[in-house]
Amino acid sequence: MRYLHTMLRVRDLTAAVDFFGKLGLREVRRQDSPAGRFTLVFLGTGAPDDAAQVELTYNWDQAEPYPTGRFFGHLAYEVDDIYQFCERISAAGIDVLRPPRDGRMAFIKSPDGHSVELLQRGEALEKREPWASMPNRGEW
Repeated sequence: MRYLHTMLRVRDLTAAVDFFGKLGLREVRRQDSPAGRFTLVFLGTGAPDDAAQVELTYNWDQAEPYPTGRFFGHLAYEVDDIYQFCERISAAGIDVLRPPRDGRMAFIKSPDGHSVELLQRGEALEKREPWASMPNRGEW
């Protein structure tokens, strides 16, 4: 497993990028989603031995400040085999709230309610049961 990023929701993308830039982070990549009405900006240190990033999520229609706790999004980890990983953690008593139906992504929560995103390394795996038919449960 490899740590990928922490996601933060921001209301003013320009101010957030400026703030983190002053800390020494630089924009690694940006993705606009007109259909979803959001922009993702990934920031990193640029150091060769530091792959961790901060993902700034800017929801275009968010007018009000996010309440404390809502502006934090999730931690993200990359795994070698999303299905095997979810099977292992399920057997250990961790609820998979957003199953990896797509062979690519799953969500779980820590005992304190922190969202954790699990992402398949490389390309998505072929859809596989029982995961492909599992519904989401709760919030993630």
